[in-house]
Amino acid sequence: MKRILDFFWPAVGLVAVVVSLILLYHEFRGQDVGPEVWRELRAIRARDYLLAFGSTLVAYAALAWYDKIALRHLGVFNISWLYAGLCSFTTYALAHNIGATVFSGAMVRYRAYHAKGLSAAQVAVLVALCSFTFALGTMFLGGLCLVFDPVLLARFSGLLPGVLTNPTTAFVVGLGLLAFVALYLTGSILGLKPLVVRGFKLEYPRPGIAVRQMLAAPLELVGAAGIIYFALPAEGNPGFVTVLAVFLASFSAALVSNAPGGLGVFEILFIKAMPTTPQIEVLTALLVFRLFYLIIPLIISVGVVIAFEKSRLRETLAASASGARAGPP
Repeated sequence: MKRILDFFWPAVGLVAVVVSLILLYHEFRGQDVGPEVWRELRAIRARDYLLAFGSTLVAYAALAWYDKIALRHLGVFNISWLYAGLCSFTTYALAHNIGATVFSGAMVRYRAYHAKGLSAAQVAVLVALCSFTFALGTMFLGGLCLVFDPVLLARFSGLLPGVLTNPTTAFVVGLGLLAFVALYLTGSILGLKPLVVRGFKLEYPRPGIAVRQMLAAPLELVGAAGIIYFALPAEGNPGFVTVLAVFLASFSAALVSNAPGGLGVFEILFIKAMPTTPQIEVLTALLVFRLFYLIIPLIISVGVVIAFEKSRLRETLAASASGARAGPP
């Protein structure tokens, strides 16, 4: 069964990419997209590019905080911010582009943190806690958006079932998301026993860990959505709350689709959910997002991985040479 699933989920991701690209093609068919996008890219002010770049730094700094929070949860305090930050940056840069379920962060994190003395079980807990921190932030911000503006899901009419785009349903869903977050925080503060739902076991961390999660996750998501917000022109920009809500829904759907880098899935959902903004302007902002949040970090992360593996290889060779000189015991 596991062998089948190993092939099934990548296939689902590829199908999602193909379908999304076909939809994008029909959306922009007949338009001379290349020159228009280039013109829009040049129309973005230098100040807005700097703000988008600053948002990227905020997002990746918050992702580094994910790792430090998980390390604190494990009782590991001897790993520096720089080391954890590089590990986190490399992990997410690769996972966001390759696909979360294909890479999941486990391989890079295991190589990096095992070198610092963490066991495979500890790395597994770290990966799980980082993933849950992201989910917690998505539920919290998503719940707030839906409670304060239940009409937001109506932007996905035709893409989501009608019952979900209904404002009343959206409001109830928002309350449910916030209730789950409140339950998690309450369980952590009161030190309740683990919550078990159909085999899923939720361990409540210490209150200090939970509070840090509730700060780091929204910060990362706000930073990521900020890239798109600043890349959109002032005229036709629906406002940060709307951009954030659409980002949360589109990015989450792209992750669930297992499409490599969410390619096509993220774009088609985002464009469909912004009907009042010219499509070419939305597409341009999404290209800036891909460049700052995905492509440039991917290029840098490959260099980090190569440098790390070269250093590990040198250490192994040096240890082997030292053992050979010492001779048999």
